[in-house]
Amino acid sequence: MGFSLLNGSSAGRGTGRAHRRRGAAVLAVALTLGIGGCGTSAPPTFDLNAPRDFGRLGAGRGPLAVGEPAAVQVLNGDRVIVKDGSAISFVGGAQWADRLPALIQTRLIETFENGSRLSVGRANSSLNAQYLLSSELRAFQIEAARGTALVEITARLLTTSGQVLAARVFKAEVPVAGAINGASATRALNDALQQVLVEIVRWASS
Repeated sequence: MGFSLLNGSSAGRGTGRAHRRRGAAVLAVALTLGIGGCGTSAPPTFDLNAPRDFGRLGAGRGPLAVGEPAAVQVLNGDRVIVKDGSAISFVGGAQWADRLPALIQTRLIETFENGSRLSVGRANSSLNAQYLLSSELRAFQIEAARGTALVEITARLLTTSGQVLAARVFKAEVPVAGAINGASATRALNDALQQVLVEIVRWASS
């Protein structure tokens, strides 16, 4: 009996020490994961602005529906793109507030509204439009070799039956101020887009 109690006590001490070591190890891992989780934050989100104070637009010939720009896969997300020749990368720690085509569609409609043309809405909305403005996003990136922001959009003005009335490519390129990072890249792209948006709405309203 004495042997049994002594052996049980020794085994208990050994088991207890093993449990404590395992508990300490688990606690250390949990603390490490907890600290890592607390230190991880979402990348900064950047928006695009619709230009203002560029003059009053003509009323146009009738209500206009604005479609979401078509885009290839790399332009159809929320990443800030950098191109160096044919190589594509992204600005780390930066993202757009929405998918780029959806964001540009919204700012394009707002630009028409800021120019006092209010008979404009989204395609497939309740607006009884007579004309459709369709577009394709050809470029929306930082050109690393030149240190510039490049925005290029093809716009087409169509009747509701699909007849193309006019088409044009709009392009703007703005230097990036300083090193390429989230703030400088998105600011330059926003400035280039504003130039393009003003040209598109003036052209479509003429």
